[in-house]
Amino acid sequence: MTRTTPAGTPLGDAFHVYDTTLRDGAQREGISYSVADKLKVARLLDGLGVGFIEGGWPGALPTDTEFFARAAAGELDLKHAALVAFGSTRRANTKAHEDPQVRALLDSQAPVVTLVAKSDRRHIELALRTDVDEAAAMVADTVAFLTGEGRRVFLDAEHFFDGYAFDPDTALRVLDAAATAGADVVVLCDTNGGQLPLGIADTVGEVVARTGFRVGIHCQDDTSCAVANSIAAVQAGATHVQCTANGYGERAGNADLFPVIGNLVTKLGKDVLPTGALAELTRVSHAVAEIANIAPDSHQAYVGSSAFAHKAGLHASAIKVDPELYNHIDPGVVGNDMRVLVTEMAGRASLELKGHEFGLDLAARPEALGSALRRVKEMEARGWSFEAADASLELLLRAELDERAQAPFSLESYRVILDHSMDGTVVSEATVKVHVAGQRVIATAEGTGPVHALDAALRRALAPHLPWLDEVELTDYKVRIINRGAAHGTDAVTRVLVESSDHEHEWTTVGVHGNIVEASWLALCDALAHKAMRVTATV
Repeated sequence: MTRTTPAGTPLGDAFHVYDTTLRDGAQREGISYSVADKLKVARLLDGLGVGFIEGGWPGALPTDTEFFARAAAGELDLKHAALVAFGSTRRANTKAHEDPQVRALLDSQAPVVTLVAKSDRRHIELALRTDVDEAAAMVADTVAFLTGEGRRVFLDAEHFFDGYAFDPDTALRVLDAAATAGADVVVLCDTNGGQLPLGIADTVGEVVARTGFRVGIHCQDDTSCAVANSIAAVQAGATHVQCTANGYGERAGNADLFPVIGNLVTKLGKDVLPTGALAELTRVSHAVAEIANIAPDSHQAYVGSSAFAHKAGLHASAIKVDPELYNHIDPGVVGNDMRVLVTEMAGRASLELKGHEFGLDLAARPEALGSALRRVKEMEARGWSFEAADASLELLLRAELDERAQAPFSLESYRVILDHSMDGTVVSEATVKVHVAGQRVIATAEGTGPVHALDAALRRALAPHLPWLDEVELTDYKVRIINRGAAHGTDAVTRVLVESSDHEHEWTTVGVHGNIVEASWLALCDALAHKAMRVTATV
């Protein structure tokens, strides 16, 4: 807990990856970390190998104060990162050692402190209601006090780019006050997120040349340029970059830690993580999203599930020859995978590559490949979509190869009714008649809706015959209305996606029909057929 420099990275203290997920990232709408959550996130980030973890604002927020107390008590054993406490400089016309907020920074026992200070003269005069002389003194006094107490200090120069454009002398004076008093890094903050890469690069380069200070960068994403702005700043001379996991932060968010690291390592050749840690990028991104209770962004650069997914047949043809022709890096480098999506845009190469993912050699069966392609295109034209339903696609391809997965049952009939009582209660009841293990079985069950009742009745019928059935649970259910021809609104075709899990694997199946219950039935049947196929393959 006393480390003030990064450990275990090839660049050491020469270049800083500074994470502020637990402070700035926590300001995202919808995120509310408990202390336990913050400890989990900190451990994940430390395991990835970031250099600094900003834990929060002790003294200002009870959760952050408790986090630092528990970290100091031994609940956070950091291997690579130094823990950072964030806070403000002393108040105007007071003494640093008497300011309770500054004292709280010392009490946190964090070895590194980041201070925020206004660097735009308009903010100094209108928000702080003081003058530039006092603002500079507030910075210098607080930095000197904290460094005198053995803390390493960074300064976040808030609104720096706007302030530098309005009055560069004031902005630079704030930086000088910090650096002269002992701050190791002066961080130029695009607080409003309104900058663009070329402007960022020009200003950072100019500040580095004029001052000689060690400069950092902190970018918000209001122009959707935070990652690009951060990289431009590094190319212009910044050696300290502040980010948040998955770009979490207030308004549009912050520079996303994972694409920033991906760019620094694979594009700029900066080894900012410990050896082997880059392959953990995708896993850590998704783990942090799980703790934040936010669905991962499938289109997130480097770590999103669609980051290396290819849909066009032309792409697949080239990838079949050499995956590097359409991938900017090997997906495995960042712990991700390449995927080929099969849609109406698919060609033979797309299906062949997709079959390879399933362990199927479609190239050896050109007639089956051609038949499968025709079938996929015909079904897609009727509203089916296989790009998010790999399990249904695999069943289709195996059927074309005469490797039809043995369905665990066959349907005779089903019936679903709704009962709406006078008190407003609505109950669904389903009855299924199926043949399983050589027997005709009839089962009835109730549910909160028709699909729930149908699933419950089917499970009741199959449970005595399929020992693995209890392992399978429906984890998500999505419905989309598809307008085809003259049908629209409640007359339109319905597409249902069912996501299933057995706690080891997850798979998605699809059903399409003019009746939502039948579409759901088709997807549910595929889900069980796919599980049965996996069980058979392991026997």
